[in-house]
Amino acid sequence: MAEGSYAISIPLEGVTLADHEALVRELPELGYTAAWSAEANGADAFTPLALASTWAPQIRLGTGIAQVFTRGPGILAMHIASLCELAPGRVDIGIGSSSDVIVENWNGIPFLDPYKRVRDVTLFLRSALTGEKIDQKYDTFEIHGFRLTRPVEVMPKIYIAALRQGMLRLAGRVGDGAVVNWLSAEDVEKVAQEVAKGGEGRDIVARIYVIPTADHDAAMAIGRMIIAWYMNVPVYRQFQEWVGRSELFQEMWDAWESGDRKAALAAIPEQAVDELIVHGTPEECRAHIQRYVDAGVTIPIVGLVSSGEDAVRAVRDLAPLR
Repeated sequence: MAEGSYAISIPLEGVTLADHEALVRELPELGYTAAWSAEANGADAFTPLALASTWAPQIRLGTGIAQVFTRGPGILAMHIASLCELAPGRVDIGIGSSSDVIVENWNGIPFLDPYKRVRDVTLFLRSALTGEKIDQKYDTFEIHGFRLTRPVEVMPKIYIAALRQGMLRLAGRVGDGAVVNWLSAEDVEKVAQEVAKGGEGRDIVARIYVIPTADHDAAMAIGRMIIAWYMNVPVYRQFQEWVGRSELFQEMWDAWESGDRKAALAAIPEQAVDELIVHGTPEECRAHIQRYVDAGVTIPIVGLVSSGEDAVRAVRDLAPLR
C-alpha cells in the first residue's frame, strides 16, 4: 500500500463501542490515518468518532456520511462543532441525502429535493460553523436567528455523498470533494471527471467494501447478499445504470421486482462481486484497494464486511503497514 490516507470504517460489526478502544489506540502504528463512520440503522455517525478522538489523537476523523434530512441544520452544525472541539484540525465531514428507504421508510421524513437539500445544508454549514448569525431563506428550509455559540476554530472539510452527475458536480462546486461507494476501481475515473467539472483539485473519498476471506464461495454468498440489498434501492440502481452495469444486473432486477428474492440472488454474477467488493487474502485485498488509489481515490475507507472471522484481527491483517 502506498503512503497516504488509509482509513477504517468504525464501528466494527459485532464489537461494542466501548470494546473498540484497544484497537483504535493501535490504528496509528498499524498505518491507518483516519477513522470514518457511517449511519443507517446501527450507531449514529458522531458517537464512535467522539470516542475515537480521545483514544487516538493522531488520526483524522470523518463522517461518511451524516444525513441531512434526519437532523435539522442547526442540530447538524452542533454535532459537527462538538466533534471539531474534541479533535481540532482533525475532522472531515461527509454529508449526504441518504436514500428514500432510510429517510422515508425508517424515519418518516419526506425525501424531497435531495439535491437542493444537500446543497442548502452545505451552504448553511459553511456560514453557521463560523458562529455567524443566520437569517436565511434557502430553497428547502428557512433559518431565523440561529447562531452557534461554540463556533469551530479550524473548519473541517465538507464532502458531499454523490452517485451521479448532478451531485458529483455539486460536490466539486460547493464541497471539498465527493464521498462515493459501490464503484469499481475502473469507475473512479468517470466519477472523478464529474467532480472536476464542479471544481478542480477536489478529493475523492471512497468507502470500499472488503470481505477479507480466502473462501471464494463464502465471499460470493456474502457479496451477492449485500449487493441485492443495495442495488435494489433506486439511488444505487440508477448509479449502476449510469456507470454501465445495466446488462450485468438486469436479470437480478427483474427477479427482484417479480418478488423472487432467491432467483434475484442467484442472478448476480461473480463479475459483479469481483468488481464492486474487495475480497480474498489480506495481501490480495490490499492490492485491490491500491488499484482504487492508483485510479484517483484520495481517501480510501476500508468498509469491513463480516465473513464470520474476527473483525479486529481482520483490521490488523488489512493494515497498510503489514
